[in-house]
Amino acid sequence: MKLILAEPFKSLWAGQDAFEAVEALHGQVYRELEGRRTLRTEVDGRGYFVKIHRGIGWGEIVKNLLTAKAPVLGAAQEWQAIQRLTEAGVPTMTAVAYGERGANPASQHSFIVTEELAPTVDLEQLSLNWAQQPPKPALKWALIRKVAEMTGAMHRAGVNHRDCYICHFLLHTDRPIQANDLRLSVIDLHRAQVRDAVPRRWRDKDLAALYFSALDIGMTGRDKLRFLRTYFRRPLRQVLREEASLLVWLERKAAKLYERKQRYGEAL
Repeated sequence: MKLILAEPFKSLWAGQDAFEAVEALHGQVYRELEGRRTLRTEVDGRGYFVKIHRGIGWGEIVKNLLTAKAPVLGAAQEWQAIQRLTEAGVPTMTAVAYGERGANPASQHSFIVTEELAPTVDLEQLSLNWAQQPPKPALKWALIRKVAEMTGAMHRAGVNHRDCYICHFLLHTDRPIQANDLRLSVIDLHRAQVRDAVPRRWRDKDLAALYFSALDIGMTGRDKLRFLRTYFRRPLRQVLREEASLLVWLERKAAKLYERKQRYGEAL
């Protein structure tokens, strides 16, 4: 069994079974699946997000493996990703409670509690009307640069997101939104993978998902080049020469994802 508690949960759950205590938390439920529950709760007036994993069963594990998908077995993936990103200086969530018990991956009980990031707006919501009402160029360029820096740092730290969409980048709005003073955090890491180095396949899938999620916000060709130069940290000519095959693949992959979204209302 693993159990790590920081305040306020260290005091709140003192003398209790933390796994029973987390199940008893109340609040707004954001997702309720057979093996996972996500909710927002409050303690002493502060907001927290709670993800509880109860095991997905061997049938679901086998199904994922047969379709070449890595199954999400519990809260450990998000906990590890948060720790790695924090060490690498990539702004993300702050975990204040984590627990895991049970050796059987199909029935393991685990949870993670993170501090709510508020006030914030995700970049998908922020950019909803950009195609019709473009933002100030300086703001758009600053956000592109920030997302490219964070995504590159995340990948260099050995973390690939697996849900790398602009909706999972939160812009903090506790102060006026200005191009020279932006604070972003990357969230929703429950599917993330942590290694010494991200395999190219998984890096490319993150980049394709990110590109797909920005197709409707009025990105120009120069905007894309700005992202590439910052992400790869190389001169643009070198990137265009050395990553030519990747850029062709990204265009095709993003187009396929977009077509699927239009047809079925889903992404990946």
